[in-house]
Amino acid sequence: MFKKIQQFASDVQFEMNKVSWPNWDELKGSTFVVLSLTCILTVFLFIVDFVLSKILTFIL
Repeated sequence: MFKKIQQFASDVQFEMNKVSWPNWDELKGSTFVVLSLTCILTVFLFIVDFVLSKILTFIL
């Protein structure tokens, strides 16, 4: 059992060394893109929901 845990930890460390981590500028840029698109999508969905709500209220 201890041997399997040790092998697992060794494999995890080996795989983590192969990961390409972003630098600070790439991280800031990606965060800005994600937050911007989230805000745009939120506004879009709010407008669609509002319009559909008004249409359904008018119909019913």
